[in-house]
Amino acid sequence: MGERADAALKTTADERLGSSHVYNARAEKRARAEAIGIDAAYISDFVDRFYAHIREDEMLGPIFDARITDWDAHLDRMKRFWRSVLHNSAEFSGNPMVKHIVIPGIGLPHFVHWLELFYATLRENEPHPEATKEVGARALMIADSLLTGIATRDSGLGGMRAGADLPHV
Repeated sequence: MGERADAALKTTADERLGSSHVYNARAEKRARAEAIGIDAAYISDFVDRFYAHIREDEMLGPIFDARITDWDAHLDRMKRFWRSVLHNSAEFSGNPMVKHIVIPGIGLPHFVHWLELFYATLRENEPHPEATKEVGARALMIADSLLTGIATRDSGLGGMRAGADLPHV
C-alpha cells in the first residue's frame, strides 16, 4: 500500500478510537453523575421545580416572562442543556451567552439571586450531598461565565473577574 493509503487508514482508525474515547468518557461521566442521584428523572424534576420558583420570583420572574412565550419548549430546552452539562450528553446546541448578553440591565445582583434560588432548589430534593455540590458547581461556572461575558462587553478586560463575588453552594 502507498504512503497516502496508510495515512488514510491510520486517520480512520484514529477517528474511530477518538469517537470510542468520547463515547466512553460520556458514559463514565453519566455513570458518575447517576451514582450520586443525578439521573435524567432528577434533572427533569429539578428543572421543573427551579423554573417554577423563577416564575414566582419578584426579581427574575418578569425578566423571564418578558422573553419566554412557550414555557414547555423552554423547559424542554433547559432539560437538554442540563443533561448536556451534567451527563455530557451532547444533546443541547445553542449559545446561552447570546440569549443573556442582550438583556438590558442584567448584572451581578441578578446572577447572585439566580444562584441562591438554584442552590435552594437543589437542597429541596437532594439525592446526595455530592449531587448538590456537583450541580451547584456547574451552575456557578455557568453564572460566572455569563456574568463575565456581559461585564467584558460593558467594561472590556476590567470585566474579567465579574463573577468573583458569586455565592458558592
